[in-house]
Amino acid sequence: MRVVREWPEPLARSVRWHRDPVVVQALRSTGAATVSYVIALHVSPEKAPLTAPLTALLVVQVTLFSTLTTGIRRVNSVVAGVVIAIAFSLLVGLTWWSLALLILASLAVGHLVRVDEFVPEVAISAMLVLGVTSVGDTAWARILETLIGAVVGLACNLLLAPPVWVGEAGASIDGLARRMRQLMLRVGEEAAGRTPVAKAAERLHEARRLDHDIVQVDAALRQAEDSLRLNPRVHEGLLHRVVLRTGLDTLEICTVVLRVLARTFTDLAKVRDPEPLFKRETGKVLEQLLSEIGDSVVSFAVLVTTDVSVSAESAEKRLTNELRRAAATRDKLAELLLDEVTGDSLHWQLHGAVLAEVNRILDEMDTEHRSRRLLEELDRCTREQRERLPRLTRLGDRLRLARRAGRSRLAAVRRSM
Repeated sequence: MRVVREWPEPLARSVRWHRDPVVVQALRSTGAATVSYVIALHVSPEKAPLTAPLTALLVVQVTLFSTLTTGIRRVNSVVAGVVIAIAFSLLVGLTWWSLALLILASLAVGHLVRVDEFVPEVAISAMLVLGVTSVGDTAWARILETLIGAVVGLACNLLLAPPVWVGEAGASIDGLARRMRQLMLRVGEEAAGRTPVAKAAERLHEARRLDHDIVQVDAALRQAEDSLRLNPRVHEGLLHRVVLRTGLDTLEICTVVLRVLARTFTDLAKVRDPEPLFKRETGKVLEQLLSEIGDSVVSFAVLVTTDVSVSAESAEKRLTNELRRAAATRDKLAELLLDEVTGDSLHWQLHGAVLAEVNRILDEMDTEHRSRRLLEELDRCTREQRERLPRLTRLGDRLRLARRAGRSRLAAVRRSM
């Protein structure tokens, strides 16, 4: 029996605090800005070289991938602005009309050099340099400080690997799944009895609000995907990204179907009012089915966010069993709905829609369907990467082959000993 040692609560809180990605990011940004300012004090002719820490603060982004891309774009924007300012100072100097031309030219050049969100930075750098007396010295000092801040920011992320935000994305996916489950439970409880139109419409609005949750989870997932790119602590970044992204896509489809299901119940409540939506036995089976589907949604989220092979295997087995139970309950519901339609064929479209929407959710979470989707997405991402970066892909393939050959030779040597 394995003994689990529990840490004291203050120590546990301290460990969680030090591992929190927000805290880690704040410390990394502060350290990079301070180091760049100290270096700039000894190198730059300016008395207060604040451009260096400002650049480092902006360059040290949440992920290594965004840091590299942001650092390059920021340096380009500052250098472009300084060059434009030098040209204007030599030709026309600073007047109201030259300032207008400077801003217009800077914004245009910013789009030409493709600095994206740093287009205003080109105009800001140009105005700051043009507004001082010694244009030449200030221009080169600003370029030097910018380079110092960018280099320190990049070095900070290379030496101190940025946090991986997969845990936060996984928590967002898990939270979305649990909110979907709670909504399914409420819809099932109300479907088992008499549901007023106002109550059914309220559940429909709750289902629509899940779209906002999808947007928030998607933002957290994009941050996690960036944190996996070029991160030295991650070995299977593409696989992690595809697993999380396809999992969110499945939950998004289930959310849409759940909203349609809530709409079907609302329409059914309008035509059945003041009578119950279904017969008593049918309502109980439907409540049980929605409860089982809600449990399956949570198990699916656990499967998507689990990165340990043993835990993932147990999560997949649990999901398979829950889907099997839900499918059996679905078959029972289909027989009961058929009996209701036979006795009252006036609203057969709505009864059929309920069954079709439940089937769609179960099909989306099917493990075989998910495996095919994962393979298709991995093939697509790999093909796009090979087309976009053919030389880098060939180099990576050669390195992997070399490592495999080295492991094979090492294994052969060990067997011969």
